[in-house]
Amino acid sequence: MGIREQMMDMGKRAKAAARKLANASGASKQQALLNLADLLESRAGDIFEANRMDLEAAEENGLDKAKVQRLTITDKVLNSMIQGCRDVAAMSDPIGEIESMAKRPNGMLVGRMRIPLGVVAMIYESRPNATIDAGILCLKAGNATILRGGKEAFHSNRALAGLMHQALEVAGLPRDAVQVPPTTDRDAVTEMLKLDEYIDVVIPRGGEGLIRAVTQQASMPVLKHYKGVCHIYADDSCDIERALPVIENAKVQYPSGCNALECLLVHRDVAADLLPKVAERMGPKGVSFKACPESLPLLGEYAQAATDRDWGYEFLDLIMSVRVVSGMDEAMDFIAENGSNHTESILTASHENAMRFIREVDASLVVANSTTRFNDGAQLGLGAEIGISTSKLHAYGPMGIKELTSAKFVLLGDWQIRE
Repeated sequence: MGIREQMMDMGKRAKAAARKLANASGASKQQALLNLADLLESRAGDIFEANRMDLEAAEENGLDKAKVQRLTITDKVLNSMIQGCRDVAAMSDPIGEIESMAKRPNGMLVGRMRIPLGVVAMIYESRPNATIDAGILCLKAGNATILRGGKEAFHSNRALAGLMHQALEVAGLPRDAVQVPPTTDRDAVTEMLKLDEYIDVVIPRGGEGLIRAVTQQASMPVLKHYKGVCHIYADDSCDIERALPVIENAKVQYPSGCNALECLLVHRDVAADLLPKVAERMGPKGVSFKACPESLPLLGEYAQAATDRDWGYEFLDLIMSVRVVSGMDEAMDFIAENGSNHTESILTASHENAMRFIREVDASLVVANSTTRFNDGAQLGLGAEIGISTSKLHAYGPMGIKELTSAKFVLLGDWQIRE
């Protein structure tokens, strides 16, 4: 069977599985998720061995540091996957819920019922934990899913998919509800993106190049974010001592994350107090700064002059651009020009400034007095996420269970006819 036929067969089987999942009980989906949590725990050795094979290949192929970090399954990552399964299992099942039922003048009851999207395809790089996140969220929302990870995570993804198949079958659900293509050939992606007859939506998760390529080729709707260029603006009223650990966390805790801080904007009135302390705190931890002319002398040995290319750039590394601004208007104008609608934060003691920033800044998450790193499905109470959408249709921000559903109108009549 050629790749085209192989992908078409997967699409057909996913479509059939989606019909069964749409009518599956909440209890059976919950049981599958709990089964998976137990399997991830008991088969940890097999998972680490598969991941080791991928990491050895990554080293041989010279994979960059950011991707290797995302590829690695640590004890912490595995425990997060296990807890994610249990958290999602415990969440309410949205499928079949009737929303906003209203009575019309003729006595009809009109409402909307929450339904699955159908078949969700996900294309992503590194991040084998995304295989679990996507699989469990789609399952809870009643969707079948086709998971096409990068070739660098092939062994890890196949091992995780095998455990999901076991968990589904024990719960009496179709194993085709989760599928991973058995090939790393790029033609598989090309053929999959033609299957709008079977796939309802595709979600690309990775670098900007991958996402643009998927968007250009896909024949079905795409939920996406191109990049995460996240800013923090420290205004003239910010508490400098409290701001420092927030700025450090946003950049250092996980620099290759799409919600990591890439550019610090500082009000001119606090720059001389704040920026030397930022350099003193973060420079020894490996952070370097791309600085505007006004901030450059305040950051010392850890800084070099920024170029135009450094504004609006996603470093995904221990590199941060820094710019001094005259105030709120300049900060928000700069974000509008250079941001990516992902995550933006203000550090301020002014409630008025915080509320204005939240109202006027356009991003999938706007934050007051906290780190950008909280733009994450689990952190925001969604259990887990399949990705973060920076397009406003059909979802904006982390995509959890509800964001993986739609709603259809339902009408309960009493034999009325239209006049």
